[in-house]
Amino acid sequence: MTQSHEFNLKQLANTDHTAWEEAIVCRVEVDLPGWLTQLAGGKNWEVYSEDEDDNCISFAMRQGKKQAEVTLYHNGYAVVDVDGKALFDGSLTSGTSDWAHLTYYHADSGEQITLN
Repeated sequence: MTQSHEFNLKQLANTDHTAWEEAIVCRVEVDLPGWLTQLAGGKNWEVYSEDEDDNCISFAMRQGKKQAEVTLYHNGYAVVDVDGKALFDGSLTSGTSDWAHLTYYHADSGEQITLN
C-alpha cells in the first residue's frame, strides 16, 4: 500500500498543474426580492438603498411596513434581518439557497468556466 501511495504522489508531482494556477473569479448572484419572500413572506420586496465597503454589500429593503437589511459578504457569507429579527446567518455558497447562484470566470479573459 505504501508503494502505491508513493507512486500516486510521484505521478501527481509530474502532472502539469498550470490550469490550477490560473486566477478565477467567483460571482454570487442573489435574487434578493425572491429570497426575502421565501424567508419573511410577503411579495414585492424592493431595495431602497445600498452601501458597499471592502468586505460586503448591504441592502436596505422594504415591503409594506416591513424593513429588512441584507448583508452579502464577499466571501459568500450572508446575514438577513427583518424588523430587527435575524432570519438568516450563514453561507450562500453551501447550495442551501434556491435564490443564490455561483458562476466562475477566468480572471484574465472573463470567459465563464463550466464545472462538471
